[in-house]
Amino acid sequence: MSTLFQENVDFSTQESANLLNVSCPFLIKLLENGEIPFHQKGVHRRIWLADLLQYKVHTNNVSYNALELLVEQAQELDMGY
Repeated sequence: MSTLFQENVDFSTQESANLLNVSCPFLIKLLENGEIPFHQKGVHRRIWLADLLQYKVHTNNVSYNALELLVEQAQELDMGY
């Protein structure tokens, strides 16, 4: 089952942190470091869904590639994996 969202939906920092399964302070550091773009509505930071999903795909790819490298190294070292 898949859920469809409009790409022009923006999320609060707490909603964004929940979607990414990270803490709100960690998300704010990502925003302040420019790793995820955001915009302001008044004094509140808002993050576009498309940007959140793009970041999530990127981090999933990085994790997958690191895991693949570990598997290759374990096989080269004949660690029984």
